[in-house]
Parts: sequence; C-alpha cells; structure tokens
Amino acid sequence: MIWSRDGSIVTNAHVVRGAHAEVELWDGRKLRAAVTVRDAVRDLALLRPINGLVAGADLNLPSASIADSSLVRAGELAIAIGNPLGFVGALSTGVIHALGPVRGLGQRTWLQADVRLAPGNSGGPLADARGRIIGINTMVAGRLALAIPSNTVQEFLTQDFSADSRVDAWLGATLRLVQLPRSSAAANSLSASGLLLLEIEPESPASAASLLPGDILLGTQEGAFHSPMDLLRALQGTGPRLLRLEFLRGDYSHIRRVTVQLGTRRERNSVAA
Repeated sequence: MIWSRDGSIVTNAHVVRGAHAEVELWDGRKLRAAVTVRDAVRDLALLRPINGLVAGADLNLPSASIADSSLVRAGELAIAIGNPLGFVGALSTGVIHALGPVRGLGQRTWLQADVRLAPGNSGGPLADARGRIIGINTMVAGRLALAIPSNTVQEFLTQDFSADSRVDAWLGATLRLVQLPRSSAAANSLSASGLLLLEIEPESPASAASLLPGDILLGTQEGAFHSPMDLLRALQGTGPRLLRLEFLRGDYSHIRRVTVQLGTRRERNSVAA
C-alpha cells in the first residue's frame, strides 16, 4: 500500500525478503524501491521508491486514506483487496469479529474478520465501508483473517529508523505452534507446547545451525516458547550475535541445544548438542 504522499509504501516483512523490490502500480507503471526498514516482530516493512524505471518520470503517487483502527467495532463491514493465488485486484468482503489478541499468538492486537484470504493477500489493505485503511492483511487463523491494525502501522512508521534501532530477526524457518508429544522429554515441563519447524530456507540461520524440518523448538534459557511471538522476541537485535535454542528431534527422548548465528549474511555451521 502507498501509505502516504511522501512515497512511503508499506507491506508485510515476509513479503519482501531482499533489500530491493519492484513495485507495480495500478496504472501499469513499475518502480524500483528500497526496503528501508523491516520489522519481523510486527511483520511490517517500509519501502521507498528509488526512481521510476523510465528515467525522469514524475511518480505522482496517490496515497491511501487511513482510519483510526481503535474506533473499529465488531459487526462493521470489512473489505480486503489483494492478489490471491495470482488473481490481481481480487476483492473479498466480510465483517469484523474482534479487535484484540488471538490465542496462541501472544498479546499483540489483531483485527479479526471473516473475509477470505489466500496466498497473495499478504501486505494488502483491509478497509472499512468508506474505503479507509483499517489494517494490513497478514495471515489466517482458523476461519478468520488477521490484519495488523492501522494504528500499529502508524507506530511503526513513527519509530526511530536510525541504523542502531533496526531489528534483524530472521531465522529462515516456517513453523507452527503444536502440543508437545506425551512421550517427549519436555512433556512434564511448565510449557505444554512448542514450535514445529515445517520448512527451512537454504543458507538461512536455521539451516546453518543444522536445524531440520520436524524439530520442535522449546525456548531459550530465558524462557519457553508459548507462541511464535516469543520466538520473534528472542530473535530481536542488531548485528552479529548468538542465540541458544532448546529443541526436540527424532524420538523426542531428550532436549537438545543449538547455538544459532544471527545478523550475518552467511552464517557458519554450528553443531546441535
């Protein structure tokens, strides 16, 4: 979404992985944009156009109208626009169910609506009946679509964007919250859940640390993972650093430990204990 007239473009952090992206406007123009800030905890990224692909082109970018998400109430009409499964500009309608935390996803606030989303909707707008942006569509939980409230996006855009404040919280894994197997070494611990690794990206910190699909992340020495947000908080930081993770593998008979190298372009392999 073009968030403001100064050319600020906002999407989900998981949509843009690299330092640059190509942005295609509704009128067919294509722009090169730099990913200025990526916040994996909020799952937000800020892009700014570098220049049009046509030299000297006047960008003349329109911007969205932003609403106060704190005023959204259950039962209001919600409109989602995106490119689900490659269908460009698809529109889906529904109603708002709630504004608040979602079980299993920590204490952060989500706009929850019964609009239909699919891969390709991420980073697109959730609007009210007047077409004002109330959130950014991000994921599906159960039968409800979850969107980052517009007020959360505003907070993200007004934070300190100096180099020292940026967060590099990339592990490079797709995961899901699961209940621990009864036979596991951690079954009788304070936490009855963990984060199951479904997929590992090549040349990622998770891959370099020899983590494998099927491993279950339990937590760090500081605490257990009760939701994906707990892992994101553990990953927060800037520059090269180490993160010690506890996990289960194989028959889950004992707890393993591994040190993950974060904050570098190519991480050196480390061995799981």
